[in-house]
Amino acid sequence: MDKLVVVTGGSRGIGAATSKLLAAKGYRVVVNFMSNAKRAEQVVSDIRRDGGEAWSYQANIASEDSVVSMFDYIYAEHGEIYGLVNNAGILSTQCTLEQITEERITQILATNVTGTLLCTREATKYMNGGSIVNVSSRASVTGSPFEYLDYAASKGAVDTLTRGLASELASRKIRVNGVRPGLINTEMHADGGEPERVKRLESLIPLGRGGEAEEVANAIAWLISEQASFVTGTFVDVSGGK
Repeated sequence: MDKLVVVTGGSRGIGAATSKLLAAKGYRVVVNFMSNAKRAEQVVSDIRRDGGEAWSYQANIASEDSVVSMFDYIYAEHGEIYGLVNNAGILSTQCTLEQITEERITQILATNVTGTLLCTREATKYMNGGSIVNVSSRASVTGSPFEYLDYAASKGAVDTLTRGLASELASRKIRVNGVRPGLINTEMHADGGEPERVKRLESLIPLGRGGEAEEVANAIAWLISEQASFVTGTFVDVSGGK
């Protein structure tokens, strides 16, 4: 296989697991990261050690110039893009409505929504058919009250984008789908101020445990692949039934 996939936010968590799995399945992978070059290079090193092809690229997806430069460079260096995993996303410390600030909202929307749109716009310039997977969240369904209302709203927007893009890009044979992770054991919970959040809430999950990044990666890899060739505009909830 010689297909190229770009994974945004690929240096840790779900992005790192997805990058490694896609490479193991024979895809060439570009691991995008914003600031942690060491972590991104470790992902690339792990992939190459196992016989895969991967490269890292630093870009802030909330910046239009940065996104344009990234995809221009990727195409010039590596050729046509087959797949895009819009995984990069941020959240802020848990809070309730009255504590949410304009600055916080703007920052979250800039990365989670604007970044997803910009990356999709630029990637599709260099795609001839292919597949896009947007990493949303079960928070888009639950609303995440008392914790992450703004993050949940941003992921609701990602769900809407997924449906609209699936219809708009269908004539170009580009499929667009989403995955909605639930309570997954990743470092992102520490970003929200509660590293042990999954452990606190896992009793509410029907399957009785938190999920792992690799389990989300499996769903992403299936949606990216030709095995899902007649699947577009849909979502896979990786949430243990919650």
